[in-house]
Amino acid sequence: MKNHIYIYSPSSAVRDKASFKRGVKRLEFLGYEVEIDEAALATHQRFAGDDDTRLAAIHRAAASGADVALISRGGYGLTRILPRINYKAVAKAIAKGTQFVGLSDFTAFQTALLAQTGAVTWAGPALGEDFGTEAPPDDIMEACFEDLITGQGEGTGWQLPKVAIKSTAIEDAPIGATAKFSIKDAMLWGGNLAILSSLVGTPYLPVVKGGILFLEDVGEHPYRVERMLTQLLHAGVLAQQKAVIFGQFTNYKLVPHDKGFKLAAVVAWLRRQIKARVLTGLPFGHVATKVLLPVGHQTTLAVEGRDAFLLWGHQH
Repeated sequence: MKNHIYIYSPSSAVRDKASFKRGVKRLEFLGYEVEIDEAALATHQRFAGDDDTRLAAIHRAAASGADVALISRGGYGLTRILPRINYKAVAKAIAKGTQFVGLSDFTAFQTALLAQTGAVTWAGPALGEDFGTEAPPDDIMEACFEDLITGQGEGTGWQLPKVAIKSTAIEDAPIGATAKFSIKDAMLWGGNLAILSSLVGTPYLPVVKGGILFLEDVGEHPYRVERMLTQLLHAGVLAQQKAVIFGQFTNYKLVPHDKGFKLAAVVAWLRRQIKARVLTGLPFGHVATKVLLPVGHQTTLAVEGRDAFLLWGHQH
């Protein structure tokens, strides 16, 4: 029996119809049965339909009985409708086996659902930018997605960056070749930094104590990244975590005025502010090579030298 994937659009309008079609064809080529929500290509201003339309699409995805509910794209729009989502219906769908997958603006949905119900979702690909690329989709992303669908995925790993590999690298000065530690059974959560910081002080940001917080963003200058981290810091969110992991921060430009203030400087600053382990290099964000991460699941972080692992065991 083919695995069933439901495509819907809870955020921005799909402008790149070609990548949408390519994504659907790729998923079908990989052997999945693809169902497209009736409003997947709807548009209203910058959104994939008005608020009611997108809300109904989320509830249809929850009622679809699909193995995976996959967003067409991120963008903006979910924070507007958080108070109106039927979280119990979504949590029920997840309990019955529908995995909700996405990133970027989707972080708002994931953290709200976690705060309201404790249900686990997946930080992972979107249809257009990941499966709808002109070049073949990234094989690591594809393999991780298949692991999710088949229930084979038990964790992920990556290499921590060397100190100052290049000027844009985030330095991991405290992590030497002999570093070895593990954080067991901590809740993995996080996603897009801009979204997370925008939810501080709302009922849609979960209170996670002793967690592993992962972060990514796109088009945000390091000073803006630091400002958003400062918000999480002053709100007491970061002090409650056992580890903070930086994924990929991409598509920003440094300027002469920065005088050496780059992402590495932000990471170094953060390490001085909190006791939690601060790691970098996680292959997740607005990049082709991305792993899938269970948001809200108990996870073990293990580090040995430059090798880092997030382990969560079988999900089915």
